[in-house]
This record gives sequence, C-alpha cells and structure tokens, in this order.
Amino acid sequence: MDLFDQKTDSTHEPLAARMRPRNLDEFIGQEHIVGKGRLLRRAIAADQLTSVIFYGPPGTGKTTLARVIANHTKSNFITLNAVLTGVQSIRDSISQADEQYKLYNRKTILFVDEVHRWNKSQQDALLPWVENGTLILVGATTENPFFEVNKALVSRSRVFQLKPLTKDDLKKAVENTISDKERGYGNWHIQFEQGAMEHLIDTANGDARNLLNALELAVETTPEQWPPAPNETIYITKETAEESIQKKVVLYDKDGDYHYDIISAFIKSLRGRDPDAALYWMARMISAGEDPHFIFRRMIISACEDTGLADPAAIGVVESCAAAFDRIGLPEGRYMLTQAALYLATAPKSNSAMAFFDALKTVQAEDAEVPNHLRDSSRDSEGFGHGAGYLYPHAYRDHWVAQQYLPDALIGRVFYTPGEQGYEKQIREEVLSRRELQVAAILENITDNGDQTNPVGEWWEAEHLKNGEIKTGENLTYSPTDKSLESWQKRTEEGRAQTLLAIRNKLMDNAKLVRHSRNLITNADDGLFVWESLRRSPEGFSCGLCKTEQGREILEKYASTLPEIDRPFFATSFNNLPDVCFDNVFFRDPFSTQKTQLDFFPYWMNELKTNPLFSLNTKLCITQKIPTKSQRLSALIKKYAAEIELAENFEKVEKLYFEQPGNSIFSWDEDTTARTAEQNGFTVEYESEKITGKRQITTKDINLWFSRNSEYGSFLLQNCKEKELEQIKKNLSVFAERKDALDWDGFYSFFILTVR
Repeated sequence: MDLFDQKTDSTHEPLAARMRPRNLDEFIGQEHIVGKGRLLRRAIAADQLTSVIFYGPPGTGKTTLARVIANHTKSNFITLNAVLTGVQSIRDSISQADEQYKLYNRKTILFVDEVHRWNKSQQDALLPWVENGTLILVGATTENPFFEVNKALVSRSRVFQLKPLTKDDLKKAVENTISDKERGYGNWHIQFEQGAMEHLIDTANGDARNLLNALELAVETTPEQWPPAPNETIYITKETAEESIQKKVVLYDKDGDYHYDIISAFIKSLRGRDPDAALYWMARMISAGEDPHFIFRRMIISACEDTGLADPAAIGVVESCAAAFDRIGLPEGRYMLTQAALYLATAPKSNSAMAFFDALKTVQAEDAEVPNHLRDSSRDSEGFGHGAGYLYPHAYRDHWVAQQYLPDALIGRVFYTPGEQGYEKQIREEVLSRRELQVAAILENITDNGDQTNPVGEWWEAEHLKNGEIKTGENLTYSPTDKSLESWQKRTEEGRAQTLLAIRNKLMDNAKLVRHSRNLITNADDGLFVWESLRRSPEGFSCGLCKTEQGREILEKYASTLPEIDRPFFATSFNNLPDVCFDNVFFRDPFSTQKTQLDFFPYWMNELKTNPLFSLNTKLCITQKIPTKSQRLSALIKKYAAEIELAENFEKVEKLYFEQPGNSIFSWDEDTTARTAEQNGFTVEYESEKITGKRQITTKDINLWFSRNSEYGSFLLQNCKEKELEQIKKNLSVFAERKDALDWDGFYSFFILTVR
C-alpha cells in the first residue's frame, strides 16, 4: 500500500498519522523553510520542485512535508523506505519513472524515507537517473546528509534542515488536535488540569509525533470506554499527563549529528571554563546512554589541547579518573566523570600544544637538513664530521647550553610561546629568556659583524682557538687521517649564556631605562639587548640596527610571534630607521684597539649634534670587554695546579707579552677609554666587573696556544725555560684529560656617556 494513498482507512491509524497536515496552510513550524515567500513553499505551490533532502530530528515534519508535496504535485509520486527496499526496488521505480516520462511526459518524484540507511550501491544506482532528470529525489533523514548520503546526490540536491518545534508550535498542534472533529478529538470537550498540557509539551522536547502519541494515550485511556458519547467532557489530570509521557525525550543519537553537537558543546564548555554548562552537557550524554569511555577519551584530548601546560597535572587527573571508572563502573563511576569534568572546567587554559601543527605545516612546506652538529656521531664522525661541535647540555650548569637546534633555514622561527596562565606563567620568563640567549649565541657565530665589532672581544678564541661551539658543515669527501690525531670536540664555556645575561642586565640597569624610553641597539644581529629593551620599555620604542640582512630577517621572524604594535623595529642602516629621536643608544664591544676609540667618539659626538635621530640628551650605553685584564693561563696554573713558583715565573712572562710596547690589542683599558671619551666632549660614568664563567680546555686548545705559528705561543717559546714550559703544558693536559670545567674570568666595563 502506498505511503500516501488517499484511500487509506484512517480509523485504525495512530493520532499522529491522522493529524498530519494535508497542505502547507496546515503545516506547523519550520517558518524558515515553508513560511510565506520561502523558496520551498513557492516551489511546492508551483509544482517546480527539484531534488531536495529534508534533514532533522524525529517529529519535526520531514515525512509530513513529503505528504504535502504528494498532495500538491501533478507529477508521478513514488515512495520507498530505505530500510525495506533493495537495489531491485530502486530499479523498478526507475523503470516506472522512465515509462511515465516517455508515455505521458510526466515527471516522477521519488520520496525515500530514512535515505541515510541506503548503502553505497543503492545510492549509486539512483544517481544517474537523478542526474539526467528522470527522477526528482525527495529524501528524509535524521542524520547529517553531508556525512551519511552520497556526496554526488547531496551536490545535486537542496538540503533543508528542520529544527525541533517550539513550545508554541507544539501547543498549536494540541489545540488543532482537540478541535478537529474529523481526525482529532473535536467531538468531545477536552480539558486539562493546570500544568498537564505544559508537561506534555515540555517533555516532548520539540517532537510533535511524541507529543501526539502521549496525548492520544492520555485522552483515550481517561474515559471508562472508548469512544465515549459525543460532547462528553474528558478531563486530563497532571498525573495522567505524567503517566502518558513519563520520560523526557532527549534529543540525542549516539551515532548521529546530535552526538557530535552535544560533545562539541561539552568540550567548548570545558574550554570556556564554564563548569555548570559542562555538567549539563555531560548529563545530557549520560542520560541518553552515551559510552562514558567516549566522554573520557574526549576529556583526555581536551586536557592536552585546551589545558595543556597551563596545568600539566590535568592529563594525569583525567587519566586517573578514567582508570578509576574502569574499576568502579556505573552508576558510581559518574563521580569520576564529574571530577574529571570539573577539574578541566576550572583549570587554567593554554592551547600551546597547537604549536606542533605550526611545525607540521612548516615541515610540509620545506624539508630542511639536520644541522651537522646534531647528526649521529656514532657512525661516521671521523669521515664526515657528523656531530662535530655539539654541546652536551648535561655537562653545563642547569643542564642547558645555548646552541642551535633548528635547521639553518628556520633559525629564529618560533612555534611555541608559553601562555600567561598557570604553570606556563611560571616558566614563561625562563623559556623566553633562554630562547633570546640562544638566538644571541647563534647569531653571534653566523653573522658578520664587520669593523665595528671587536675582533678580539673573545681574544683567546679569535687568535688562539678554533671554537668548539661553532658548528661545522658536513664533509662531502673523506681521506684517512693520522690515527695519532684523535678527533676532538671542544665545549664552549659553561657560563656563556649566563655571561651574556649578566652583561646585558648590568648595562641595562646602569642605563636606568623607563617604560617609555626609545632605545636603539647597534650591531643588534644577536638580539641580546633588543628583547630586554622591549621588556623594560614596553610603552617606548625599541629598534635594532643590524649589521646584516640575515640577522635582520632572523630577528623579524622571531619577533613575528608578538602583536604587531609591540614588535621591535629592525633595520640595516640609519636611512631605514623611522622618524624617532632616540633616548639611548647601546653598544657591545665596539673597541678592538685604541685607534678604534679615537675614531668612535668624534663620530658619535657629531651624530648626536647633527643627526635628527639623536639629541644632545641621548645617552651612549657601552659594554666593553677589556682584553688586557681577562683570563691568563698563569692564573689557571696558580689556582688549579698549586705550583706557585712555576705559576709566578709564567705570570712574569705573560705580563711581558701583554705589556709589549706598540701592542694595540692590549695597550688600553677602561681608564684610557674613559679619558679618550672625556677628551672628545663626553661626560663619562663607568664601572667595571669581573664575570666568571666555566670552560673546558682540550688537547687541541693546548696545541694551538703553544704553537710556533701563534704570536702568543712564539713569545712563550722564546721567553720561557723549556722545562717550565713542558711542565705548564703537562698541567694543562691533566685538566683536558679530566675534562675539568675551569673558572674562566672575563673583565668587563660599563660606560654611560652624555654630551658635556
């Protein structure tokens, strides 16, 4: 029998079936679809329907709309139920439609209830005929068609979403039913106790079918016999209403759209730190029979995705609750669900775990090579130099050392920025500070600082050492070497990062910055002073004048994680600087010889007087390492070898070397620097400080120090007794073999210059 056969005997039909609207004027609700002037209403009225899919929860009018279409259309109308029909039924319908079109030039509308229940082969069988216009599909489904229905069918159909009926809509449905004499209860006087009708409407939860089924049960079981005499009064008590529809219909389908909507609402409530909403949505799921393991799974994900490192304990709490639930089960297991949900809903939030997906996007965009010093040294370090220059963090204080870990092309790229909530707030300053020091240490090695930097600022390294901290490129060829020349790897001084930090903080303290200071950092390629300037002068302006384009690009890449208004400005020349008058200009190790001082001070006096970027009130803030007062090997012998006489003799020879007439590198100190500045019209305030770091020396270092090819080594060979020199080398070799971390002194001066 046809689903919409007009000759159907309605006496045995349920009330909900009898009361189906017969035309659009009787249709209740869904104004957004069938209201006056709406597209669907116009298409039905004009019998110009194209393929459509009605999607919505039960009892909202999907099948009813199909009945209305059947009543309005002049087209051939065929109905199928996806649960009861197979491919053959579809082929029969197609054959009938084809015949109607060829013989009578008549279109065929095929209504398929529960269309999502069709498998792929059934849907594919229908597709060509929908495509060529032989069939117009009208589908009804409680599932999201974009997930459950063939994409080709969906793309050729208009999708209309039906929403749960409002309370006013349901009340209208009740009133129509009790007043309709033909299909409803208009032949009797139906009266409701206060609250009875409201209970039916509220409990139906937007489902008209469920409401009418409950109304039918309440009305037809109240009289002693049914049907009663015409015009008899039927009084529905609230108790009867409650018995007729005892459990509120929860709009939830564990495999459907509401499943995803409600879990989405639950997770978003956790993310939004609303414990009340989180409990409500979780109760909706549990009362509908959702699997608690699914809820725990989503909470475990949320613990990492939304809470993250703001509260690292969150995942442990949720996992413990999940494990306890497995031991306890329902119903008591709801306590574990509640505890986990409340913990997440009240925990601080951070989505910093999303940093991984930024990294993943970068990996997909470019496949950078592993830096050579990070490669596996266990297989071919001798041949290809893999691993050379790697610094083992556990050998350093705080188990950390500043070195490069990202590929060269990604230096300065930031994926993770700690938030300002919970645990991340505790680690934020340390993480950012270490990152800045790391970038500074890396850029110090890869950027060319030119003439304005001090080539002997680290004079032992520059003239006498090959820095172990400098990573090497991969060897592309290999020849066997003398086995007596063992491969070596020199660790940089353990306190390098701490030394940089101490220098930066000391100069910044002496500069007495205020929150609105405008600061220019010269030779800013290493970024050392830029970020601290930004922190100390957040309402001011921080600008880095870089020596190289590479340095500028890396620093801008790093700064891109900041809000645009808070970012420092980077340039490579005065001409590119914005129109700002700077309050402070910072320099690190600008002097290599006394001659560089004689050039520096007149140049900057002229700049302060003539360049609009500066004024006579601009301060020059300088930190300078004093080579002549820095670490000497004789001091190491005296301190660690305890050979006083040997150390004193060695000290005398070293003193002769450093005080040689005409030695431009060591012929000046902080006092001569201050005098030169004063002679050029500056007022000078300065102080000096010894900063001690840690260093491991190697056999390679010793060979370089005492080589005849070294100016220093040549001088020692000429002025030390051979026996004493061998003893000195022996003591140093002991330090190298034991890999001792030795105190290594640096002497630094901090100058604040203003125009007199």
